[in-house]
Amino acid sequence: MDPRRLLLFSNSTNHGQGYLDHAADEILGFLGATRRLLFVPFALHDRAAYAAKFRARLEPLGIEAEALQAESGFEQVGRAEAVFIGGGNTFRLLKTLHEAGLMVPLRERALAGMPYLGASAGINVACPTIRTTNDMPIVEPPSLDALGLVPFQINPHYIDPDPGSTHMGETREERIREFLEENDRPVVGLREGAWIRVEGERATLAGGRGARIFRRGATPEERGPGAGLEDLL
Repeated sequence: MDPRRLLLFSNSTNHGQGYLDHAADEILGFLGATRRLLFVPFALHDRAAYAAKFRARLEPLGIEAEALQAESGFEQVGRAEAVFIGGGNTFRLLKTLHEAGLMVPLRERALAGMPYLGASAGINVACPTIRTTNDMPIVEPPSLDALGLVPFQINPHYIDPDPGSTHMGETREERIREFLEENDRPVVGLREGAWIRVEGERATLAGGRGARIFRRGATPEERGPGAGLEDLL
């Protein structure tokens, strides 16, 4: 039996809403009786302010949040009841996790059933690699390989092509097609307001906007909220 429990949000803030407002009910339902989270603030420069923001948002929900510290991270991960990895710059997040020696313990605990929650950069690192992030490589991690908690890639904040746009750069879809020219691995273009919930061998797309599924040599496929993603596991 696969014990994995993952909740992967495309974004932490919806337009016109506050921080994690769209995610609060889903977080509570996912955690159940668990009321303690280990928050990973490594994707932003000011980790203390980021952790304080997260803690202040979760406190009214009855959830206590502890900030992960690079210096004591191994022990913290070992006793964590659940973990939430926040968004920011994916390259900075991955580099810090490597430097702190936390890639292996995080992966082992999540694959063993510790609830794993994340948003944006926090779901990029749940993929096999971070090659489908939208972020600039402001730092250089030792590898682009990530935690591999799911066998597919995710592109958070996915934006559909705008036929009326005068922008001449690549669309998000074109960049994902470039990825598939070099890598034969499905990519979920996860729109803002959407998330993926994984419970063992079941994976469900939820939220308000759905996703677009890209595979090498195939026409992109649209899937709406409530659709299963088991074929990607």
